[in-house]
Amino acid sequence: MDPEVQLGYLLIKETPSQMGPSAENPKMRFSGNNLACANCHLKEGAQAGSASWVGVIDRFPQFGGRSNKIGTIEDRINGCMERSMNGKELPPDSEPMKAIVAYMNWLGEGLPADRQKEFTGFVKIKIPGRAVDLSKGKALYIKECMLCHGASGQGVLLTEASKGYQYPPLWGQDSYNNGAGMHRVITAAEFIKGNMPFGQATWENPKLTDAEAFDVAGYINSFDRPIKVGVEKDYPDQKLKPVSTPYGPWADDFSAEQHK
Repeated sequence: MDPEVQLGYLLIKETPSQMGPSAENPKMRFSGNNLACANCHLKEGAQAGSASWVGVIDRFPQFGGRSNKIGTIEDRINGCMERSMNGKELPPDSEPMKAIVAYMNWLGEGLPADRQKEFTGFVKIKIPGRAVDLSKGKALYIKECMLCHGASGQGVLLTEASKGYQYPPLWGQDSYNNGAGMHRVITAAEFIKGNMPFGQATWENPKLTDAEAFDVAGYINSFDRPIKVGVEKDYPDQKLKPVSTPYGPWADDFSAEQHK
């Protein structure tokens, strides 16, 4: 394997120790929490339905509503760095950025055209015609999620804690911030439907119903987490803002509670 690809794999697999709070070189501490990229991009980005990176290079440049402009794959990676990783941007021409892009490119090598859709996006759900039921979400969390993620959503660290989590925290100060896509209840519900409980659910064979995924996603996102400064500047064209974006301003007259 190309050394640059190997480095990219290491960066996304052991993010905290390679470019996060535990990085030996202070100049490499770009990620602000102890999550690894692979905590969400499952099987190191190879699992369909978990924002897979297989074939992702071929989908960029692409338009992004959050910035209201055409963005590169480097822009998209930095969106994750600033939001899901609660950190700061990687310089586009830096060694870690080039290595991550090389790894993503390697994942998609030889992907047949008729399988590209398989690795794009999340499982879609039918949104219930009601608000999230937090009591149902809590019961589902206790039954289906607590074993791995903990009673307080704190996750479980790896034996070598500097490498991050075996099961990531879902809320609290070491989780994704309020500007992350996973903080939108519909996005989180789609991810949960196709991937959770871990090792049981798949895109083709989910375990939770649409309503269950919706309720547990709302429960998880009802707790405090880091706050990203400047999210009010997201989506300059407010008509492009996903309906479950939990922070304003919005283009409609629905309340903040309805958006959440």
